[in-house]
Amino acid sequence: MPKLLSQLILLLFASPILAQSTRPNIIWIFSDDHTQKAIGAYGGILKTVNPTPHLDRLANEGMLFERSYVANSICAPSRATLLTGKHSHINGKVDNMGGFNHDQEQFQKILQRNGYQTAMIGKIHLNGKMQGFDYWEVLPGQGSYYNPDFITEQGKTSYTGYVADIVTEKSLDWLENKRDKDKPFMLMVHHKGTHRTWMGAPRHVGLYDDVTLPEPDNLFDDYEGRGTAAHKQDMSLKITMRHAGDLKIRDEAEKKQMTEQFKKMKGKPRGEHGAYYRMNAEQRKIWDAAYDPRNDEFYAKNIEKGTDEWVRWAYQRYVKDYLRTAKSIDDCVGQVMDYLEKSDLEENTIVIYGSDQGFYLGEHGWFDKRFMYEESFSTPLIAKWPGKTKPGSRNSDLVQNIDYAETFLDMAGIEAPEDMQGESLVPLLKGETPSDWRKHLYYHYYEYPHGSHSVRRHEGVSGKRFKLIRFYGIDVPNGEEWEFFDLKNDPDEMQSQYNNPEYAAEVAKLKKELANLRKKYEVTEVPQVDKRKKE
Repeated sequence: MPKLLSQLILLLFASPILAQSTRPNIIWIFSDDHTQKAIGAYGGILKTVNPTPHLDRLANEGMLFERSYVANSICAPSRATLLTGKHSHINGKVDNMGGFNHDQEQFQKILQRNGYQTAMIGKIHLNGKMQGFDYWEVLPGQGSYYNPDFITEQGKTSYTGYVADIVTEKSLDWLENKRDKDKPFMLMVHHKGTHRTWMGAPRHVGLYDDVTLPEPDNLFDDYEGRGTAAHKQDMSLKITMRHAGDLKIRDEAEKKQMTEQFKKMKGKPRGEHGAYYRMNAEQRKIWDAAYDPRNDEFYAKNIEKGTDEWVRWAYQRYVKDYLRTAKSIDDCVGQVMDYLEKSDLEENTIVIYGSDQGFYLGEHGWFDKRFMYEESFSTPLIAKWPGKTKPGSRNSDLVQNIDYAETFLDMAGIEAPEDMQGESLVPLLKGETPSDWRKHLYYHYYEYPHGSHSVRRHEGVSGKRFKLIRFYGIDVPNGEEWEFFDLKNDPDEMQSQYNNPEYAAEVAKLKKELANLRKKYEVTEVPQVDKRKKE
């Protein structure tokens, strides 16, 4: 080869412009507690309203994963899994208590070492200083819907506005003004919504007032056919939901009392009851104009808590609030996609949307997550990869959040560390399912007895049709209880078939598979008594 030609080729491959053009950018938009059933492209009980036209657009331009799941359905552990590509017992973040070891290997550190510029903006719910990001600005803990604080390496700053809008503005500002445009980038745009206590943006507080949402068929589930855990949980609309935070019920006397209480607090109020009092006068005026008439109507009906009428009213109130927060996230997705198109970044930028877990929208009479039942075990996953993923495609393979880290690395052409426990989704995104793709998923929930909602510890294994769950530990009869479901014949998981002899062979198969997965993932038990402080 002539010397001049070889020098030219070497120069081209060393060019940062070529490096950027041949390695895709990645934007990872993430939310909290966003169930598949609240996304139009997934359908579900809420298809009569659609708060997600932009997510539907993303699905139309990319791939929707129909069988996307988590390994531990709770916020902080799910995010630790996202960063590390490892199950909770390996990355050390088994529940919402205590800290997270930021010193361990994480996918963004590897991307950064390999020439990517990395940024994290929004909610991460992992205490401590972020690592592996060229730029990061995160919400403390759960964060606030209105006038939130953000933390950087320099300290804490308060902003006026609605959290989803601020996260979006900061993300677009980083893309336009703060990044090194000679490098490929990986940007994490992580939202607070749709987390409790579901406070919509000022422009959305009036949405769905004229709609009566369809109720799930098992809104009044009596938990017959399931074990102790379903009967003893504390996450029901009937009993658990709180007036002021969850349902926004405040009469004038309550408002006055709480206003005086929060005047005595130093700084901005925190927590779900304090969220209303973080608002400025203009925000509170819009909020009161929407909620005062609704609350007057509620008090006029004199609905007794715990009755069927109460459950139906609470369902309509909180699910509409939930959907209002989803609407703001969807607005963000649209803004990001529009920006990419206008800035000529669209063709070389992968856009992925997901959530840390699913959520109950009244199914089984519940809200929250935690259980291995489908509503909280499943999570949305939608990806657009121009030139690689067929627009409008759907995938039905079993995927899990342990796969995300390896997928990002594979997209960038980087080999993942051997100790990551997931599988790259790149072949699936290209329309190719490997012959040895997994047939079962492993799940483990640890946060009992010191976590919220009294959901017993459990682990399990699930395939496309059959699911086996083992509840164990204190407050479980004899220390162990099993449930088995046929998802084809009982998709709502209303009747365990564990003791049905017709399913004995399938139960035995899944018990064997559970043992195999425990060995594969090096599962160990954790102490039953855990006194660490909640994050």
